[in-house]
Amino acid sequence: MTGTPPVVHGISGNFFYDLGSDAEVMMNDPAFLRVGTIFKAFQDQGARIAIITAKDKLRRMLGHELDFEQGSAICFSAEKCQLTTRSENGIDDAGQLTDLPPPDVYSGTLSEYVFSAGLTLLDTWSPDILYLSTSDYIQHKHGPGTPTADAFYGMIDHHLLEMQAHDAVIAVTADHGMKAKHDSAGQPNIVYLKPLINELLPSDRFRIILPITDPYVVHHGALGGFATIYLADPADVQPVCHKLSAQKGIELVLEASIACERFSLPPDRVGHIVVTSSTEWVLGHSQQYHDLSTLSEPLRSHGGLSEQRVPFILNYPAPLLVASTTLRNYDIFDAALNHTTD
Repeated sequence: MTGTPPVVHGISGNFFYDLGSDAEVMMNDPAFLRVGTIFKAFQDQGARIAIITAKDKLRRMLGHELDFEQGSAICFSAEKCQLTTRSENGIDDAGQLTDLPPPDVYSGTLSEYVFSAGLTLLDTWSPDILYLSTSDYIQHKHGPGTPTADAFYGMIDHHLLEMQAHDAVIAVTADHGMKAKHDSAGQPNIVYLKPLINELLPSDRFRIILPITDPYVVHHGALGGFATIYLADPADVQPVCHKLSAQKGIELVLEASIACERFSLPPDRVGHIVVTSSTEWVLGHSQQYHDLSTLSEPLRSHGGLSEQRVPFILNYPAPLLVASTTLRNYDIFDAALNHTTD
């Protein structure tokens, strides 16, 4: 939505430690954004913008600085589709855009609503840019090739085919991959960081942040492959790094400066140490911190290096994109707008 990496736009995850307020907070407030959005830039040039996100946590970010009064922007979430107002969302009663019932946030229907409502807007409102952001609930719960996953992707294919019939340039990408994170018996493979660090330091000398954390934890239990660690004394960085590097299930332990350069992260929102898990493992805080009772299926999650590779799909050729170029998901707008040919 900004065409830039996190080191520029400032959003380093769902959740971070705000040094200024000395609090662990969600990063769903547009105040945390450090640059404007592509949507705002296009609206300023007269374009019509329609944005639908599955979860409401993204709505204010995606609609940041858009002018809903002039009638050229719509931005709402499937989760709160029945609460839309023209002044805040650019549309009254978005719940009437489809025949689908109001979707549950923990369902594939949440994403289906996004596609269905988007297709309606394409038919009736003719936006210049239509941005659809879906939920990863199905992917967390159901692996590739299972009936539920196949049905979900069939739904997506159907809607994309309908959109292609409008001669739309379609670009599809993702924010991350997804991998199974459990053993052969279906039990989650979890590295709990707090007891490991407690062997070196008392609890009041460090803070563990799990950036996957958000209000929607039923399908992942706030367990992912990426963690940052803040230390009261930077002199403890090397001993903690050495301790964690020797732990099974951990793939990478980096000092923050190295991690920020490698992954283009904002240094002031990362901490002193960055940790990633190996392919079949996730990182947790402590056993007491996570409620795993809601995990009805074997755990699937993301956040490590094994989930970095994502789809990058265009429905028109893009011959000027050099095959050897390292593409990131934030390049998708540039590819769709500047490189596709019919």
